[in-house]
Amino acid sequence: MIKKILPALWLAVVLLFLYVPVCLLAVYSFTDSSMIGSIRRFSLDNYRVLFTEPELRHMIVGTLLLALAVSAISTVLGTTGAIGAFYAKRRRRLCLELMNQIPVVNAEVVTGFSVCILLIVFLKIDKTTYIPLIAGLVSLCSPFVYLSVLPRLKQMDAGIYEAALDLGCTPWQALRKVVLPQLVPGIFSGFVMSVTLTLDDYFISTYTKPTLFDTISTYVVNATKGEQTEIKTALWALSTILFLCVCIVVLGMNLLGRKEQGGQEGQGSAR
Repeated sequence: MIKKILPALWLAVVLLFLYVPVCLLAVYSFTDSSMIGSIRRFSLDNYRVLFTEPELRHMIVGTLLLALAVSAISTVLGTTGAIGAFYAKRRRRLCLELMNQIPVVNAEVVTGFSVCILLIVFLKIDKTTYIPLIAGLVSLCSPFVYLSVLPRLKQMDAGIYEAALDLGCTPWQALRKVVLPQLVPGIFSGFVMSVTLTLDDYFISTYTKPTLFDTISTYVVNATKGEQTEIKTALWALSTILFLCVCIVVLGMNLLGRKEQGGQEGQGSAR
């Protein structure tokens, strides 16, 4: 009996540790409190300020556009890298996998400094072009797309590409019609992860962003240093919305994954 209770109790403690702070922040986002610890009355003022304040609105729209652009580039690079590594010879594949692991394990502050020194100091690229910012975030996100796509490739029959070529497809047609459709779940997971990483990143964005541009992460850090209480509490509402969006995406991905697994099991039983 104790062996069954202890794992469940430990899981409950971990879940509480992870989600109670977020749920507490969500509750305070619906109040008029200026600090955590006292609730006076419930209010939607934080959400009103979030959607009506021009400074916040421009910051959110700019960050979302940046996240979409970075995620699109990272998805293309990570997917092509995973496909190339999968069909490469063993020694080359191991070398590519090792090189991909370094940016994942490496600290973001090191990546931010490196991109800043290479592009801004040595190559003299102007920060107002957004090139250093996009390059730094792509270097952060691409390895995670690679790690999302590669397991789907390993689950796939390695011979279907050659079979498509034998049946008359060109290499591009075989890739587009046979290989890529089986990688869609992994590609989508990598894209979503890239969006999350871009919204969350602080160090790389700080070192490479244009002076007058702020992402959500850099804006939040700078706002906590100021005295604009209305802006600070509106960021509670922003955090709540982002958390809900992530929950919806994760639930949707899990439901689609179960549906796909159920369809495959149904086809297997029919055979």
